[in-house]
Amino acid sequence: MLKIYTDGASRGNPGRAAIAYAIFGSGENLIESHSEPIGLDTNNVAEYKALIAALDAAAKHGKEAVCFSDSKLMVSQLNGEYKVKKPHLKKLHEMVMERAKRFKKIEFRNLPREDKNIAFVDMLANRALDSESK
Repeated sequence: MLKIYTDGASRGNPGRAAIAYAIFGSGENLIESHSEPIGLDTNNVAEYKALIAALDAAAKHGKEAVCFSDSKLMVSQLNGEYKVKKPHLKKLHEMVMERAKRFKKIEFRNLPREDKNIAFVDMLANRALDSESK
C-alpha cells in the first residue's frame, strides 16, 4: 500500500503558489518526492493540484494508496462530507476522482500539519517557493 503525502502552498491568497508530494512504499521507504512552483493561485487550488500530480506519479508505483493532506477542506470534499461549491474547485475535484479510478483501493485522510511527513512536503513546497523568488 502506497502512502502519499501532499501539500499546496500559497503566499497570498491568491499569490505565488507551489505544490509538493512524497510517495512512500512499504516500511516508510521513500519512492519519489517532487515539488515545483505553479504560478499564482489560491491555497485550495494548490492543494488539489499537488494531489493530482501525486496521483499521476503514484499510479506507476502501485494500485492501492492512502493519500494524506493537511487540507481538511479538500479531504472532506473528496470523502463526500462537504459539497464542492466553487466551479474551479469542482473541476479539480473531478480530476482527482478520475485519477482515483486508476487505483484498486484509495483513501483520503486528513493529518495535522505537525505530522512528520506532512511537515516534509510542506518544507518541499516552501523550498519551491523560495527558489522561485531568487
